[in-house]
Amino acid sequence: MTKLLASLALFALATSSLLAEKRIIRPKGSSPAGPYSPGILIDGTLYAAGQVGRDAKGNVPADFEAEVKQCLDNVHAILDEAGMGFNDAVSVQVYLTDMDLFARMNAVYMSYFPEPRPARTTVGVAKLVGTARIEITVTARKERPLVQPASGGSR
Repeated sequence: MTKLLASLALFALATSSLLAEKRIIRPKGSSPAGPYSPGILIDGTLYAAGQVGRDAKGNVPADFEAEVKQCLDNVHAILDEAGMGFNDAVSVQVYLTDMDLFARMNAVYMSYFPEPRPARTTVGVAKLVGTARIEITVTARKERPLVQPASGGSR
């Protein structure tokens, strides 16, 4: 009987991730500029779509640092809607149309992501949507608290 219960428990654990619900994360008041979801949350992991520095009116700031800030604020809105923050980010991809802007991007970036900072890849690309010079995508995972054993168990 014990082996049967253990087998059932292992089966339930193994299949629970297969049955995890995929949830769309869309910050209030936002609407994607294309056929995609701003974020997908599944089994505690958030996959945020690439965000550019466009504000709610569709404008991209002329100042590069302001564009980076807006880009990260857009990422923050997705993280926040999923109940997460920059401290939950585990992987970041940054796309720049001009790698000479790397140091300026990095200065703004460091003010958003606390230590320990997530893994990051920065790639130079020929063009992004519209006049965007930067796009950032984030994968985040909410750390699950450890399960405490019930008190009063057998000794």
